[in-house]
Amino acid sequence: MTTAPPMPQYKDQGGLETMDPSGLQRWAISMFLRRLASGERVRKKRAKAERRRRKAGRGHVIEYFHQVDDGYSHLAVQLLRALLDNYDVQIVCHLVSGPHGKSAPEPELLLALSRYDAAQIAPHFGLSFPAEAGVPGSKRSRSKGEALLLGLAQRILAGLDNADFPDVAPLVGEALWAASPDAMAGLARRHPPVDPAEAEQRIAAGDAQRSRLGHYSGAMFYYGGEWYWGVDRMYHLEHRLCELGIRRVDRDGLAPRPSVEAGPRRDDGSLTLEIYPSARSPYTAAVFDAAVGLARDTGVNLRVRPVLPMVMRGLSVPRQKGMYIFSDSSREAHALAPDKPWGKVYDPIGKPVRRCYSLYPWAESQGRGAELLSAFMHAAFRDGVNTGSDKGMRRVVEAAGLSWPDAEQIVDNADWEDEIERNRAAMYEVGLWGVPSFHLIGKDGETLLAVWGQDRLWLVSRAIQKALSVA
Repeated sequence: MTTAPPMPQYKDQGGLETMDPSGLQRWAISMFLRRLASGERVRKKRAKAERRRRKAGRGHVIEYFHQVDDGYSHLAVQLLRALLDNYDVQIVCHLVSGPHGKSAPEPELLLALSRYDAAQIAPHFGLSFPAEAGVPGSKRSRSKGEALLLGLAQRILAGLDNADFPDVAPLVGEALWAASPDAMAGLARRHPPVDPAEAEQRIAAGDAQRSRLGHYSGAMFYYGGEWYWGVDRMYHLEHRLCELGIRRVDRDGLAPRPSVEAGPRRDDGSLTLEIYPSARSPYTAAVFDAAVGLARDTGVNLRVRPVLPMVMRGLSVPRQKGMYIFSDSSREAHALAPDKPWGKVYDPIGKPVRRCYSLYPWAESQGRGAELLSAFMHAAFRDGVNTGSDKGMRRVVEAAGLSWPDAEQIVDNADWEDEIERNRAAMYEVGLWGVPSFHLIGKDGETLLAVWGQDRLWLVSRAIQKALSVA
């Protein structure tokens, strides 16, 4: 189990936001975030990128950034050949290191999650990943032999050109994750590795290009000014390529987003679904109602355990990362619920979140805890309500079916802080740290699934049905 770090004090982390901005600062931040979330802005940006491409006489070039020790990258690289076969595109392949510094608040947890999560989702996309992955493991826990195998994998890949990379890189990944020195040695005979210094230079060059284009992670595709993360965002990229009319064959997408499936089996309360939301997370706001609805429709016990936003618990979100999060979450929100408005943001960072959480225990005692969080996030991300004002909070409380005169008597108390901290610690205990996170618990208290992200609700739905099928 993962030990939770000590709870930090609130402090200004810089970047896109401060903990408690002034009214003018909050308005300015909110207007900036609305612009990032604007569908019209995205359409104009894409049209401009296409005009530039045509004027320069370039083909459709996708840049792919591969992190060798990342489970998500191993899934993504398996799509390269099919991407080339199905679309009139060129792919430029880069090697990169993992996110670091403020862009990766929990790098060791991320490596572990990438292995676990990749194994969970691979079969649903027709891809492969070993259920019990060996190398590369945590940087701190790697043996000398494991480090040598990882180094050889990097050296082989660094020697490949763009023509060979789509076919050879998946084989290198298979040998690496299976911890097979013999398989890796065979690949090295067919594809001579470069020396370690040259491999390091290529990784440094890939890191520099990724940074120049505006990102920080592995398993990333970049096309025409936008980023697409691995298999989970491939459907966004494919939709864009289809709009450009460059699909070579008439077939289904390579990695369509699996749907959330609530039935046919219904639970009698033997399973528990814990949801860890943050009231300031756009990803949480995009999927929260659907997650609550899944629990209701399947009959599982629902336990909503709010946590503070990352920047309010000492985990910094640099400007580059914050801009990607708000742009990507907007794209996801529109895809998850195209009939619902999105992007009229009034940022609730700081005091508004604390005021909401100060009312949560009371709302929960009234059986309306989830309704309070839902109303708050609707106000903050869909309706443009200033939740920092009494008028805005009253609107939230009443939309949740609660009494504002009663809420007014207890808002701004500090009684909620210990419970919110216990929630954060519990989330870390199952190896998660971001939001929204989902923890599915069996009838005997065992963990059936622990995953992070609005793009994992479909997996949760399948895990529920699987557990009920063997009950």
